[in-house]
Amino acid sequence: MAGRSTGSWSVPLFRTRWAAALMATLSAIALAGCQEKPSSGTDSNKPITIGISLPLTGDFSQPGGEAKRGYEVWRDMVNAGDGILGRKVELKIMDDASNQDTVVADYTKLITQDKVDLVLGTFSSLLNFPASAVAERNGMVFVEPAGGAPNMFSRGFKNLFFAQPATAPHQADVFVDWVKSLPAADRPKTAAYPTQDDPFTRPVIESMQKQLEALGVQTVFAEVYPADTTNFQTVASNLRSKQPDLIAQGAVFEDGVGLIRSLKQLNYSPKILFQTSAPSNSSQYSDGIGVANTEGVFYTVSWNEQAKTPQNAEFVQAYAKAYQGASPAEDAADAFAAAQVLQAAVAAVGSLDQPKLAEWLHANTVQTIVGPLNWNEKGEPQGKFILGQWQSGKVQVVRPAEAATTQKVVHPKPCWQ
Repeated sequence: MAGRSTGSWSVPLFRTRWAAALMATLSAIALAGCQEKPSSGTDSNKPITIGISLPLTGDFSQPGGEAKRGYEVWRDMVNAGDGILGRKVELKIMDDASNQDTVVADYTKLITQDKVDLVLGTFSSLLNFPASAVAERNGMVFVEPAGGAPNMFSRGFKNLFFAQPATAPHQADVFVDWVKSLPAADRPKTAAYPTQDDPFTRPVIESMQKQLEALGVQTVFAEVYPADTTNFQTVASNLRSKQPDLIAQGAVFEDGVGLIRSLKQLNYSPKILFQTSAPSNSSQYSDGIGVANTEGVFYTVSWNEQAKTPQNAEFVQAYAKAYQGASPAEDAADAFAAAQVLQAAVAAVGSLDQPKLAEWLHANTVQTIVGPLNWNEKGEPQGKFILGQWQSGKVQVVRPAEAATTQKVVHPKPCWQ
């Protein structure tokens, strides 16, 4: 790929992590193979127990904590009504500490020892890759809120469903469409692509780079940095020296904040800035870089709090009530949507029968707060993301037209404040 850094990246951390995930998967299958599978029956005298492992500590603790909030808001809303199948819902949540071995042990315990009735997914492709293998081996439907890397869907799993509109290679399509819509004189001429070594962010950025190069946008910098990078001075210095019109960063959260802080210190601001997940973290993002510096930042997102989707207004209100008036982050909304998917399947089937739940999901569309979701035979969703941009201290949807909350697009991006 044009502009890809080499040298010390001959054996990138990305490959090491996926190798570790594969070993964790094999371990999960070995551990689960001798265990008794959970019952698909129902007991109307007991709550429906849903097992979840989340990264509440470690590298992914920030989005993991938001996912926990999303699941818990959903539980409280369900229990305030009639429950599911007339039964209350209990969540059994474990902390996988952002560790692949731990997430395997957690889901193995939840399914084979605790015998939960249902499971929901964790955060990130890195953790959902081995976790979903545990669920598949035990015949459990596994709806994941975050994990769109291509490798997730290449294993022939029948019980895996991703509760976002599209997978990682298609997340940036709507941003590329916006670039295409610009008059030729206003399009970026050069672009830089720094990305965290993460199985979700890399496909997003790599797909964008390929599409923009096909439009004639020259790549002047492309580098993969380790997931535990905290100092972005070198990356920022390289970007300033290249002076790209567009910086597109594959950022999870802290790395997105870190790069902007370093660019600000060097007083270099590109005409267009795109980041993957980082800007979706609501006030935590604006607090991290300063609300004035969010102006004009683009990102693609699965959800918007102003969307007119089923239960969205109720979700936003319930979240604010539970968390001191805070606005939900995207990761909370995605977790809520994953739970909506599972709830819809159980309600439609009328039981906890796992094969019937999977069959129903493969054949039907579910209305969620992130929009209608339907899946192919691999569990890949068939929709599109929306293009968000920070404007005047809050997020607006600028694409597609039918979902837009404003006709205004901030371009070029203002200088740092």
